[in-house]
Amino acid sequence: MRIFKTKWVHRWAAKEGLRDASLRAAVEEMRRGLVDADLGGCVFKKRVALPGRGKSGSVRTLLAFKQGHHIFFVYGFAKSARANISDVELKALRRLADELLSYGDMQIQQALGARELIEVASDEE
Repeated sequence: MRIFKTKWVHRWAAKEGLRDASLRAAVEEMRRGLVDADLGGCVFKKRVALPGRGKSGSVRTLLAFKQGHHIFFVYGFAKSARANISDVELKALRRLADELLSYGDMQIQQALGARELIEVASDEE
């Protein structure tokens, strides 16, 4: 199972100082059932700690996640910047999750080539 982030999440994470290792750790917690919220439509909210801060001073990430599929970080926000997303945003993210989770290998390769998706680096990279 591969982990990806959208181009927008990649840029946002860089500004926040959020590293791929933290994203991978969040996915590992999710695999163990530690999810902050199931928002429906295969969209999940997961808190991720920033380096040097605990989860209380953390960021929120939204992921497209379905067992047996790749995982996609589709949105993120600092807890201090906003409390949550709107219903309209959630509806759009559910549609995006549905699309991304339906991607086959060829579509993923095309999205990677276009830099619309970026693979989350493994610990070895």
